[in-house]
Amino acid sequence: MDVIERPVLDGAGAKTNGAFDGYVRSGTTVELKAFTGTTGDSGGFAVPREIDAAIASVLKNVSPIRAIANVVTVGSAGYRKLVTTGGTPSGWASETAARPETATPSFVELAPPMGELYANPSASQAMLDDAAFDVEGWLAGEIATEFARAEGEAFVNGTGLNRPRGFLNNPTSTAKDGARPFGTLQHLPGGAAASFGADSDERLVDLVQSLRAPYRQGACFVMNAATSARIRKMKTGDGQFLWAPGLVAGQPATLLGYPVVEAEEMPDIADGMYAIAFGNFQAGYLITERAETAILRDPYSNKPFVTFYATRRVGGCVSDSDAIKLMKFSAS
Repeated sequence: MDVIERPVLDGAGAKTNGAFDGYVRSGTTVELKAFTGTTGDSGGFAVPREIDAAIASVLKNVSPIRAIANVVTVGSAGYRKLVTTGGTPSGWASETAARPETATPSFVELAPPMGELYANPSASQAMLDDAAFDVEGWLAGEIATEFARAEGEAFVNGTGLNRPRGFLNNPTSTAKDGARPFGTLQHLPGGAAASFGADSDERLVDLVQSLRAPYRQGACFVMNAATSARIRKMKTGDGQFLWAPGLVAGQPATLLGYPVVEAEEMPDIADGMYAIAFGNFQAGYLITERAETAILRDPYSNKPFVTFYATRRVGGCVSDSDAIKLMKFSAS
């Protein structure tokens, strides 16, 4: 008897993230237990772990501040952090002398400004119906690109109003550590209004040495590509380059022995600009974020396109103003 081959019915084959795939392609309802902790009844569904991991990986590559800062996962926008601004004083005494009370260290409360970061990409229903189209890969790429662009700008220049406060938005002073108010960064003059002075190598050494030794372990330079191009051409008095390229693929270049991180959101060298930052950003800058990305499928507002509204809450601020130093390009 001849065997009649029948086409495999849709759903007979195994699918990765099948419930989410069905929701993205056709809006199929899924059980709430498949997405623990989400609000399915109001239309939101958490992105599956595989997509969320892909987003985080791209963000680290595109937004370099995220890779070097202290990232904390929070459960709400009410995150607070206590920072002590001084140690406990001590004193000397003889064996039988009285021990008067010493001063108590003071605390400062940090509340990183948070905002809702969103992306709103669209695709046609015909594209979603095409089985050869990688819906999840496209969605992850679209969201990651939007989030990385906005995050990179906010961590450097953010105003703190419904978004993170960038480290360049903190007040600055030429006063040394211990003489500045908490939250005020120290800046050093670059020697000229819109360029390095005659002793550029010495200015960079001064910038490095202005950061106290405990912070220099794990410190790095942050600048944009235009600034790094100028520094790569600098030489010492005996003709040696200050810049040392990485000898291994993937290893960052070094300047005076410290890694250089290129962040295109940093300003160019110009009069009054803070074009170079040096510091331990793991200790100096705090990023707070919710763990999951929420996504809402909207096939009605812009027919025949299906819009995917994705959100993530992200915050950030300077957590230790002694851990980041800036070079301001001015004569004084």
